[in-house]
Amino acid sequence: MSSTVQDTPRTPGILARMAPSGWLWLLTVDLYPALVAFVLPWSTSATSILIVLWLGAIIPTIQPRAFWTSVKRPESLLPLAFFALAVVGMLWADGPWAVRLQGLHPVSKLLVIPLLLYHFSRSRRSSWVFVAFLASCALLMGFSWLIYFVPNLKFAATKSAGVPVNNYIDQSQEFVLCMFATAPLLLRLLERKRWIAALGWGVLLLGFFGDMMFVVIARTAFVYLPVLLALFAIRYFRPKMAMGFLVAAVTIVVLVGFASPYVRYRVQWIAHEANLRAHTDLATSDGERMAYWRASVQSIEQAPLIGHGTGSTKQLFDRLAAGKTGEWANKIRNPHNQTLYVAIQWGLLGCIVLYAMWYFHLALFFERNFAAWIGLVVVVQNFVSSLVNSHLFDFHEGWIYVLGVGVAGGMVAAARRNEPNDALANMPPLGI
Repeated sequence: MSSTVQDTPRTPGILARMAPSGWLWLLTVDLYPALVAFVLPWSTSATSILIVLWLGAIIPTIQPRAFWTSVKRPESLLPLAFFALAVVGMLWADGPWAVRLQGLHPVSKLLVIPLLLYHFSRSRRSSWVFVAFLASCALLMGFSWLIYFVPNLKFAATKSAGVPVNNYIDQSQEFVLCMFATAPLLLRLLERKRWIAALGWGVLLLGFFGDMMFVVIARTAFVYLPVLLALFAIRYFRPKMAMGFLVAAVTIVVLVGFASPYVRYRVQWIAHEANLRAHTDLATSDGERMAYWRASVQSIEQAPLIGHGTGSTKQLFDRLAAGKTGEWANKIRNPHNQTLYVAIQWGLLGCIVLYAMWYFHLALFFERNFAAWIGLVVVVQNFVSSLVNSHLFDFHEGWIYVLGVGVAGGMVAAARRNEPNDALANMPPLGI
């Protein structure tokens, strides 16, 4: 009987002896993460429920010795250290314990990374997670186009046209990730002259691109899109061809942008907001972000080493909103910058842990294979987007990071041991 876990002789631990030995149990350990990836673009509640179910299924299968070996690696240890810092940080926070616990919640998802890295370094079904996420985003993209042309079919009260669920920031993050993570597959199909398959794949990627150019796109995407485009060119083309590819890609984007009424409107609105911020006291998106950043820096200066404690961002921005009117009176928890979000609560110490975690997760994906490419895109997108948002702590973007790093990192770890657990992990790089 084939199993999810590599068949290596070892004495099962106490937890492992508690787990049912049937194939269905072993199957669900891989199935739940795939289901999480599928429902993530659609539902926060379903995602949370499936994560809890997966934890209940995976914990009894853990081999303590192998898990301890896995946890000692920095890519697993640093997320645990980050959570531990947040727990300890509750001790020097001034707010009520309910606020401190609420501040701990966004960090708790990092606890899943070591479990994913451990499990998917041994699993034979890692690709299920990525296929499920791509399929779900493809359905979301199709429905986005549908409600753009037939708005009456929209079933959720979202603020933006062409956004079926959640918000346009989450949707843009998902679509860009799907585009860049799977673009090498299109190159591979073209290289092998599989024209029909390449045409189908190209239409899918064009659907994602067109949706962002003509339906809805987050301004954050304008920050990480150029970075991912350059990264793709460097990774998959020789230097001369990389430069030509970048010039051609930028030209296409600019031409399509001029042809898109939506993109022209977005650019004009950004310029209009900049003018309002310079000449009025109206609360524009950029103006609010700058105010949050200034307040954050002032707060950090008061406690630069260990911060104000877990949950302290709520108190800071509650004070900032006090006595204000209109949009300025909105109470938030998020300064729209991941580094500031961490520094307010845990100071320089927290920033060291944060950047060390990003670094070791990035270093995990320096390998030249397809699984490493997916992980690289996930980490780079999260890091760059976190310059203008707090995407590591946001629900959708945070879970995308956790799943991407955990599953792709597990695949890369298996490939390093010369124990291929999935064809994706060992797809050779292109040399175009």
